[in-house]
Amino acid sequence: MAHPGDVVGPPRRGRRRSFNPRYPGWLTTPSLLYYAIFFLGPLAILVAFSLATQTGFNAITYGFDTSQYHLVLDSLYIRIFERTLVMAATGSVLTMLVGYPIAYWMARYLSTYKMLALLLVLVPFWTSFLIRTYALKIILDPHGYLAKYLGIDIMYTKYAVAVGLVYNYLPLFIIPVFASLERMDWSLVEAATDLGAKPLNAFRQITLRLTMPGVVTGALLVFIPMCGEYIIPNILSGGNYEFVGNVIGDQFASAQNQPFGSALSISLMIALSGFVAFYIFFATKEERFGA
Repeated sequence: MAHPGDVVGPPRRGRRRSFNPRYPGWLTTPSLLYYAIFFLGPLAILVAFSLATQTGFNAITYGFDTSQYHLVLDSLYIRIFERTLVMAATGSVLTMLVGYPIAYWMARYLSTYKMLALLLVLVPFWTSFLIRTYALKIILDPHGYLAKYLGIDIMYTKYAVAVGLVYNYLPLFIIPVFASLERMDWSLVEAATDLGAKPLNAFRQITLRLTMPGVVTGALLVFIPMCGEYIIPNILSGGNYEFVGNVIGDQFASAQNQPFGSALSISLMIALSGFVAFYIFFATKEERFGA
């Protein structure tokens, strides 16, 4: 405590105390190494392959040849790209139409058995993706019960592929939407209905808007892997409805044309980058709006 005769000097200047945690940069080294080895490295190899020249069966010469990308623009492969994007978009919309009501019912009306319902949604992920697809093939078999007694014979068509996409990727959409619905303040909906809003209007203006980040996240989580799908169209369409992933697999496995297969892969990644950029823009906008 200062006395009347004491000389009080100017306050000491020093570092302002910050309560934000600081971590040394070297802690990110394992993650950066993993990212460089298992993502940037293979991507660089893929780019090198795509710019190489096919000189024979399983024989290539490295260089800077862009002819493979010109071949991607052929009308045949453009149709395959369009088919893939349209089917992935259709599968995503169907997944949203099926998954949103399930997530809404779980978050709004379940209390005691909510975690049990979420567990049942996640149970299919405990089984191999390939096994689940073969199980669906048995269900949709032309000589099975659905075709025999209900007349539903869609095996080896695009409709079987659509069913397989929704069935396999449904949990990836339900989880983020369920998380968004769990954070909702349901009193807002009750207040809107008390003020005279119809249930559909209250859902559209409040519930759907507040859960839109979860919907966009879930849609992107199912759309991107659907675009690169290989197993579902191969098994459920019998090769009659190929995706870009099937063509890429054929180029690497059967034709041994690594440059063209790599060019197809890079082209697909470029096409999907637009959707990722849209998601980043939407997420940034929502974060600013929420702040």
